[in-house]
Amino acid sequence: MRFHKVGTEELAHLEMVGAILYQLTRNLSMEEIKESGFDVYFVDHTTGVYPQAASGVPWTAAMIQSTGDPLADLFEDLAAEQKARKTYDNLLRLIDDPDVRDPIKFLREREIVHFQRFGEALRITQDHLDSKNYYAFNPAFDIGCSK
Repeated sequence: MRFHKVGTEELAHLEMVGAILYQLTRNLSMEEIKESGFDVYFVDHTTGVYPQAASGVPWTAAMIQSTGDPLADLFEDLAAEQKARKTYDNLLRLIDDPDVRDPIKFLREREIVHFQRFGEALRITQDHLDSKNYYAFNPAFDIGCSK
């Protein structure tokens, strides 16, 4: 499996969600913006797409976890896919519009596939580790740690 393809697809997810948000907000009146609570966002970004959590925390590269340890990184990847799936589940609970639900359901399905692929990669990695080494050290770098 080529993980750079997964990363590229994840960026495409961001683009799809951003396009949906833009389409839903681009024609809002000032009254609708104020009534919906969108005014705080609007002040800074108008209806431009600015990636942030529902809590308002902006996306940052600091959110990407990478340790160089294959086990730690794969567990992080698995957790990220589950969190994304859960977010899509929650969106589907809130959204009635089929034109919005359909792409969200597609994105949710992709998160499930990614979780499965990362799970396969984890199994392959675990199969190639010495059972005594499972949590002890990163075999790619810490050769001397087994002594």
